[in-house]
Amino acid sequence: MTWRAALLLGAGAVTLPAWPAPFLGVALMTGAVLLLVALDWALAAPLHALTATRTGDRVVRLGGTATVTVHLTNASGRTLRAQVRDAWVPSAGARPDVPPGRLLTVEPGGVATLPVRLTPVRRGDRPARVLTVRSLGPLRLALRQRTGRPDTPPWTLRVLPRFDSRRHLPEKLAKLRVIDGVQVTRGRGQGTEFDTLREYAIGDDVRSIDWRASARRCDVLVRTWRPERDRRLVCVLDTGRTSAVRVGDEPRLDAAIDAALLLTALAARAGDRVDLLAADATLRARVTGSGRPALLARLVDAVAPLQPALVETDFELIAGEVLRRERQRSLVVLFTALEAGALGEGLLPVLPRLAARHRVVIAATHDPVLTGLTVAPPAGPDDPYAAAAAWRALAERDRIRTALARHGVTVVDAPADRLAPTVADTYLRLKSLGQL
Repeated sequence: MTWRAALLLGAGAVTLPAWPAPFLGVALMTGAVLLLVALDWALAAPLHALTATRTGDRVVRLGGTATVTVHLTNASGRTLRAQVRDAWVPSAGARPDVPPGRLLTVEPGGVATLPVRLTPVRRGDRPARVLTVRSLGPLRLALRQRTGRPDTPPWTLRVLPRFDSRRHLPEKLAKLRVIDGVQVTRGRGQGTEFDTLREYAIGDDVRSIDWRASARRCDVLVRTWRPERDRRLVCVLDTGRTSAVRVGDEPRLDAAIDAALLLTALAARAGDRVDLLAADATLRARVTGSGRPALLARLVDAVAPLQPALVETDFELIAGEVLRRERQRSLVVLFTALEAGALGEGLLPVLPRLAARHRVVIAATHDPVLTGLTVAPPAGPDDPYAAAAAWRALAERDRIRTALARHGVTVVDAPADRLAPTVADTYLRLKSLGQL
């Protein structure tokens, strides 16, 4: 029963006491209204004859807009007068073109289209919840309604990371071409590949002289070298509790994902094999470097649903997984936080085994608020305590950085907006020195 039927009953209750036989009048009026309601309900289009389907976008990048359309087919022999509500999770940012309260008229055998524009505010999978259809009678006194899964065609929109750091890719690729020899640079270094022989020139390293070739040519020849290709890179995303800390407007994990995407794109162009692991107390995602042309797309799809877990990260699990899967010496880039409690108790005990076989880089984002607290003049009675806490946090970060350096670990500590290019520069520097 709709509000119109309730209004009719209320009006009869007010006017009928003036009748000579009020109780009989109330009964007659109530019976007439109920008869109209029953007739209106009977004339409403049946919901079992309705078919709902969805079409539209399945994937959108965070910050973009997608469109998903509901197609409502009226297979009954009656005109459908309906109010439709297409419910999504709040983070999907759904904005229907047809407001839920607007009456929709569909002739028998006709199809109604209801587009919904989605502007998600979070990464991951944003599902459609329920589709509610309310069929009204011609008098709008009664309705039929169905809400739930039978009327809801399943649909999930996957929201990919922003990948804002891709604007740095042309610059990093230009540096890579210099290192890789497209723009001629040749040098000798540890872990490099032989390129060509040439005559010795004053200033060349005598260790590069090829004595056998020199004896055959009766001249002094030296070897030239180029940086090795087909090296191995392992990106490890820490999805534990420290990744949930918000640095600026986004969690720390989002900055790590952005940096990992830029590093993957750069390493794939360099011909290196890239693997990715994401873990906290359990393994959350794993992407291997097979199928390089589609590697970046596969990696983006794998990291999109990752969310921080409020648990301590099991670095023993991460180290064991890396050592078990990577037999060849690799560059392992661990995206985490320089937190003394997490790294001191979890990573440092297993770091010697990991650093003995692989080259390890720790990439972390720091909160500029800490530095700001140490330099801002006190403005209130609590500010000196906040500054002291900031100084202590910075000192602990310096201590953990020193402990990591003793194991030969390279530490990258940068603000969230500079983490991606800084990690890429570190990769290029290690590649140019032949230290991968």
